[in-house]
Amino acid sequence: MSNIPTVKNYINGKWVESASGKTIANTNPANTDEILCYAPLSTREETKAAIAAAKEAFPKWKNTPAPIRGKMMFKAMLLLQDHIDELAAILTKEEGKILRESKGEIMRAINIMEFTAGEGRRMRGSTIPSELPNTFIYTIRQPLGAMGLITPWNFPVAIPIWKIAPALVAGNTVVFKAASLTPLTAVKIVEIFEQAGFPAGVLNMVFGSGSVVGDEIVNHPDIHGISFTGSNDVGCALYTQASKRGIRVQCEMGGKNPLIILADADIALAVEGAIAGGFGSTGQRCTAASRVILEE
Repeated sequence: MSNIPTVKNYINGKWVESASGKTIANTNPANTDEILCYAPLSTREETKAAIAAAKEAFPKWKNTPAPIRGKMMFKAMLLLQDHIDELAAILTKEEGKILRESKGEIMRAINIMEFTAGEGRRMRGSTIPSELPNTFIYTIRQPLGAMGLITPWNFPVAIPIWKIAPALVAGNTVVFKAASLTPLTAVKIVEIFEQAGFPAGVLNMVFGSGSVVGDEIVNHPDIHGISFTGSNDVGCALYTQASKRGIRVQCEMGGKNPLIILADADIALAVEGAIAGGFGSTGQRCTAASRVILEE
C-alpha cells in the first residue's frame, strides 16, 4: 500500500491529506487486482474547512467582474484541451469506458466550458416599465454563495464540469464532492482550474462518504445551494433535507427511458439506436434506453 498513492483533498488553494486515516481503494475495472490509488474518507471537520474556505472567498469572487470570471474559465478550457489525451487515459483506466468515449466526454466538457465562459458577458438583467412616475425598475443577477456539488463516477469529467463551470462564472464558490471511484480524474480537473488561476477558496474538493461529507454539505448553514447527480433514493433524501433550509436544490437522477419505434421507422437506424442507447457505457448512465416500445 505504501507504493500506491492516496489522493488529497483541495481546500483553500492547498492539497491537503485527510486526517481520517480511512481510505477506499480505486481499482482498475479492467483488472480488479490493480489498485490505482486510494481515495480518503474525509471527516466532517475537513468538510467544514472546505465550506469555510468557500464562504471566505465568496465576497471577493462575487465582486470580480463576470467577464473576468469568464476569461478565467476560457483559460481553463484551453488547458483542458491541452490535456485531453492525458485525462482520457486516466478516465478510461479508472472508470472503464473505452478511450473513444472518454475523449468524447472530455470534448463535451470543453464545449460546456466554452459556452459557459461566454456567459460571463451575458449576465444580463431586465428593465420593467413602472406604473409609478419617476420610478425605474430593473433586475440584476446575483450569485447565491457557496455551492455544494455532488457528482457520480459514470461521467467524471462532464458532470463535474457542467456543475462547476456555471457556478464559478456566475460568481458562486464551490465545495465539490467528487466520486470516490474516480478520484484521479477529479484531481486532474481541479488541477486544471488551479493552473488557470482561480483564487484560493473559490473551488474546493473533498473526497468521502455520502453519510459524512455529503451530509455535512447538505446540512451546513453556509451552503446556499446544492446540485446533485446520482441515484433516485439518495437524490430524494437529499432534496428533502436541503429544501427544509429553503436553499436551491437541483437533482439529476436515474431515468427509465423508452425508445419508441413507429411502423414507418428506418429499422436499421432504430436497431443501431437501440444498441447504442442500451449498451453504450455498458448502460451505466441515466440517459440509457432501458426499454424499446414498438408500434403494434
